[in-house]
Amino acid sequence: MMIMMILIIIIISKYKDLDFAVSRIWKVRTKIVPVIIEALGTMKGLDQNLPVLPGHRSAIELQKVTLMSTAHSICKVLL
Repeated sequence: MMIMMILIIIIISKYKDLDFAVSRIWKVRTKIVPVIIEALGTMKGLDQNLPVLPGHRSAIELQKVTLMSTAHSICKVLL
């Protein structure tokens, strides 16, 4: 549990500069939402953060996008 908390803090701090830049350039409020979807579709942090994401996305849709992106990257490397 402690390792997961440290990982989330690292992820949030990693994107803080991007958060600031988007807020300043587009003059909008931004919020960093820690959602991790691994290359094979394993999801962490999605249960509590899915309602925060804009739009009407489902967990299955996010997994599909992740898997298709992974497959595309592998094809580019192998071909």
